[in-house]
Amino acid sequence: MPTTFTVNGKRQTYDSDPNMPLLWYLRDSLNLKGTKFGCGIGQCGACTVHIGGAAQRSCITRMSDVASADIVTIEGLGLGGLHPVQRAWIEEDVAQCGYCQTGQIMAAAALLKTVPTPTDAQIDDAITNICRCGTYVRIRKAIHRAAGNLTE
Repeated sequence: MPTTFTVNGKRQTYDSDPNMPLLWYLRDSLNLKGTKFGCGIGQCGACTVHIGGAAQRSCITRMSDVASADIVTIEGLGLGGLHPVQRAWIEEDVAQCGYCQTGQIMAAAALLKTVPTPTDAQIDDAITNICRCGTYVRIRKAIHRAAGNLTE
C-alpha cells in the first residue's frame, strides 16, 4: 500500500520497501543532499529532519512511519529566506568542517519552537547531535542569537 506524506510542502507517494530509512528516500529519490548520513543508528544526529515539527533522526525512521507526515529538511527550513537559526549560524561562524551542521540547525530550530529562550542547560539537554570538531560553544551562542531574533 502506498505511503503519502509531504516533504518541504510537496506531496510525495512512496510504494516500495516500508522498512527503508527515510534518509535514503530524501537523499536518493528526492536528491535532497542536505540531510547527511553519519552513523546510521540514530546516535550522531547528522540526519536530523523535522517530522510533524519535531526533530527526528531520519536514518532510523522507516518509510512506513511517515504516512501522512509533514517532513521538513534543511532545504525546506528557510523557504522564504534564511531561517533565524541559519542566519545565526552564519553570524556566529559556527561551522568548522560543516558536516553535522544541517542536523544541528534542524535540532536547534525544533528546540526554539518549544523553548523560545532556552538556557545553556536546556540547549545542552536538547541538542544531542554530535560535532566531531567540537564547535559546541559556538552552537550554543548561535542558538541564543537565533532566540533573540525570533522574539524581535
